[in-house]
Amino acid sequence: MRRTGTTRRGALTATGALALGAVLTGCGGGDETADGGKPAHSGARAAAAKTERTLREKAVRDGALLLARYDLVAEAHPATAAGLAPLRAAAVEHGKALAPPRAKDGRKTGPAPAAPGPVSADPKTAVKELATAERRRADAYAEALLNAEPELARLLASVAAAAAAHAYLLTELAEERAA
Repeated sequence: MRRTGTTRRGALTATGALALGAVLTGCGGGDETADGGKPAHSGARAAAAKTERTLREKAVRDGALLLARYDLVAEAHPATAAGLAPLRAAAVEHGKALAPPRAKDGRKTGPAPAAPGPVSADPKTAVKELATAERRRADAYAEALLNAEPELARLLASVAAAAAAHAYLLTELAEERAA
């Protein structure tokens, strides 16, 4: 006797057909024009590109300030330099990844950031201040996710997570210095 009703194979076939129809519908018709003969979405793309560039440039400036702070702490407290070196190297790579496309060739993207303030005379406090700076960086990148396009948002989320991990590791390093 033949089975009646919905089978698993039939449900999968119907789902696949619906998905294919949705994909084909979404892929067509990129020729719509707005006033002036430009594609209707070109203004949105330009705004998104400007927002992305602004976010990237701010991230690069903030990263440069953080690197300067790492350098100041390592210079003021040489005993911390070995513990800070891998975190500083990761921050350099984050800056390269976040740099706007034009800035990846080595040209500056804007005014140089002002030098960070003085470093604490106590190594433990100096490293804790560095941890606080990393925490602020993680928070800033997490907030920037709200305005970023998907690709940049993924990158910002990754760097924010790394900055949060750096903050944790720096806090642990400060505790080691105290012991």
